[in-house]
Amino acid sequence: MKKLILASICSCFFLISNAQEEKMALSLDEAINFAIENSYNTKASKNDIKSATEKVWETTTIGLPQINGAIDYQNNLKQQVSLLPAEITGGPAGTFTPVIFGTKQNIGASITLKQLLFDGSYLVGLQASRTYLKISKQANEKTELLTREAVINAYGNVLVSENSISILEKNLKIIKKNLSDVKKIYENGLNEQEDIEQLEITLGNLNSQLNSVKRMKSIAYKMLNLSIGNPIETELTLTDTLDSLVKNNISLDIVSEEFSISNHVDFKIAENDRESKRLLLKLEKSKALPTLSAFVNYGTQGYSETFSFLKNEQEWFKSSLLGVSLNIPIFSSLGRSSKTKQATIALENADIKLKETKQRLSLMAEKARNDYQLSIENYSTTKKNVGLAERIENKQRIKFFEGLSSSFDLLQAQNQLYSQQQNYIQSMLDVIAKKATLENALNIPIK
Repeated sequence: MKKLILASICSCFFLISNAQEEKMALSLDEAINFAIENSYNTKASKNDIKSATEKVWETTTIGLPQINGAIDYQNNLKQQVSLLPAEITGGPAGTFTPVIFGTKQNIGASITLKQLLFDGSYLVGLQASRTYLKISKQANEKTELLTREAVINAYGNVLVSENSISILEKNLKIIKKNLSDVKKIYENGLNEQEDIEQLEITLGNLNSQLNSVKRMKSIAYKMLNLSIGNPIETELTLTDTLDSLVKNNISLDIVSEEFSISNHVDFKIAENDRESKRLLLKLEKSKALPTLSAFVNYGTQGYSETFSFLKNEQEWFKSSLLGVSLNIPIFSSLGRSSKTKQATIALENADIKLKETKQRLSLMAEKARNDYQLSIENYSTTKKNVGLAERIENKQRIKFFEGLSSSFDLLQAQNQLYSQQQNYIQSMLDVIAKKATLENALNIPIK
């Protein structure tokens, strides 16, 4: 009974610990740093670096000494018979005597040391493996930059959904009060049924939007968890607000930041891609060179009619061999020539791609600067428009209840306000997202 109680307490403690582990409070910077270490994509790219490192060593070992051992055992269940002229053993001429050479069983053990002395393709392969490692590291850098941008967008989408819910709930509260007041006025015969119906339509639309945004909020949190490498059901608390992020991300200094094409990770990847194609061409050319290797072999053989190889009296016959092998390619029916031409074409395409990458990255940086500046301008405009739309809606509401305007005029003012509110929230997200895009376009490293 005591053991059962103890087990129950331990289970409860484990469940409580797990529940605590499934709650996190994160600022945007903390979310980015967490994602760099834990997101699925960054983990995979780091594993690619480890794999590339092992590939370099694997290629290096080809030129290092190779030692192989072998043990061969044979049991001649039915030994082969050879025929000898009978006169050798004193028999009549023209006849043959069957004889068996060797013992029924034999065993041999050997060890061989091989060393590659020269192989042009090995030297090129070693260079190529190191280039592959550089490409893997640059791919990891690119993955981290993309992860940062994805986390910023996911974090911003959560805040947008929360702000949208707050605004919609505030608008619903106002509409419900307006509807209640209009119904009272209608009961006194001072307005028309249409006024009530117009407000009921607006109320229904706002309720639908609110329910939709609440569902999207749940999805937004799951997307954020996915982007940072958390289980999607982890309960998150965001410590940054949309207003604070916009304030921190409005900086025109970044627009004037110098763009260095040579330091951009995409350009480095394209350069290394070209380098890999150059090494491929070099590899195909090196296949026309001879290869030289040496080897040393030491072995021992034992022979017996029965399996007596484990006995002390078993006799063993030792042997050793030293050799050098030179392999000279002479004629491949123009196969090597064809592969060399293909590699030459691949190198030309890599040069073309490198030029295109340089132009594309410059254009992307220019576009990202423009988009970021436009997002700041839109934010300022929409912020001002929200204030104007609120004053217009408030005036129309006063006029409506004073009987100076129709319900249709009020509806237009309300719809304009709701539209400007959504535009304002979206403009805030755009500032944050466009800043992240510009940072990637300029290849600004993660802090």
